[in-house]
Amino acid sequence: MVIPPAAVWPPIQALRRRYDRQVRRWMPHINMVYPFLVPQAFAAALPIVAAICARHPAFTLTLASFAWFRHRQQRYTVWLAPEPAAPIQRLHADLVTAFPQCDDLDRFPHGYTPHLSIGQFSGSHDALLAFIAERQHQWRPLRFAVAHLSLIRRGDPPDDVFREIRRFPLKPADA
Repeated sequence: MVIPPAAVWPPIQALRRRYDRQVRRWMPHINMVYPFLVPQAFAAALPIVAAICARHPAFTLTLASFAWFRHRQQRYTVWLAPEPAAPIQRLHADLVTAFPQCDDLDRFPHGYTPHLSIGQFSGSHDALLAFIAERQHQWRPLRFAVAHLSLIRRGDPPDDVFREIRRFPLKPADA
């Protein structure tokens, strides 16, 4: 997954503390694959993920605009759209090719959509659009370098908070 550097977390976490019921469990992130591998599969997956990352150059992302996914009648996830999406989409495609059992994010009508969730919203579509417009008006774009992907893991409750356990460097952008 892509985890933004801690220096850009404060405005993201301010939104997540207000709107995301999973803020305690997850750090700000962009999922690359889902479902996640079980911990017993990590050892075999590590060299594969490392090789994939080594082929992809580091890149810079900007979180400038909000979007949403509709789940069912009047229930939504609101998220920040990482721009440009192409480097994330290419990494995702290579990871899913290597781990086809982790392709749930490709099964949506529009396929894989890179996103950083900021929370859940319930209400009419018009209310959602007003909510997003207000957030958008207050938001200042965040820009950050992506130099690695992260492997995360959580324990069983009550220790079910995800933690980064490994970083996989991307190829230096100037290499």
